Amino acid sequence: MTAAGDHAYKSVVAGSPSGVVASGTLGRGVYPAGAARISASMTWGDDGISISFVSGDTVLGDALYYTQYSTASDGVVDGTVKRVGGGWGNFVAIEGTSYFDSVVRRRNAYGLTSDGTLYRWTVDNNGVWRSKVSAPGFASVKAMTLISSTLTYDTFLANTRGGALYTIHIPSGAPMKPIVKQVRSSTWQGFETLIAQQCGQYGSLLLGIDRDTHLGYLYAVGHATGPTTVIQSFGKVTTTFTDPVYFHWEDGNATAKPPFGE
Repeated sequence: MTAAGDHAYKSVVAGSPSGVVASGTLGRGVYPAGAARISASMTWGDDGISISFVSGDTVLGDALYYTQYSTASDGVVDGTVKRVGGGWGNFVAIEGTSYFDSVVRRRNAYGLTSDGTLYRWTVDNNGVWRSKVSAPGFASVKAMTLISSTLTYDTFLANTRGGALYTIHIPSGAPMKPIVKQVRSSTWQGFETLIAQQCGQYGSLLLGIDRDTHLGYLYAVGHATGPTTVIQSFGKVTTTFTDPVYFHWEDGNATAKPPFGE
């Protein structure tokens, strides 16, 4: 998300060195300049020819908004930004998850507050957020990103201010009882933003962004198994990250599958 309120993209690939292979602006003036604080992953699909379709949730100021629009190569937006509700001023992270196959569909939304309370909602077929539940104890979390969404659980990868890296495994049933496992004990405190993309069948490609230096570092994370999780560093990405808000562009086409990093 740029300071001007545009939706932009950077496609980062692992290599030696790692770098950006594509970048650009998708939608122009989606939000008022400087209004966006945090964003969930945005779904990006296309018609196979020239039109892109975007949807997702963003916090502007202290209110949550649902965005849905179409755009062509000129970046002109045709769609809506609809206010969902207020009271989001103390939230520091949001994310949506979904699981679907030929029979089952599950959608949830998550939000983390500055006091360390993790909330979950069930999202119905009309896009209404219902059945809010919560779990305390996450005040040390600095950034989090989704790595798994299955029929029975969601999993986030999170770093802490003390430098540890954890998985937060959240069973989909009630009551909400997250299971936290340490992946690494130190050196991860520098990242204010984590973004993960499924890599292969079981792993994740992880981008950590240091907002103080505007630098990004890329990692291949194996299927999460606690401290035995394999992590390969690809080092510093050969670009800078100076925009105010970063999020994951999620594949919105029919062939997309939920991530399975844990």
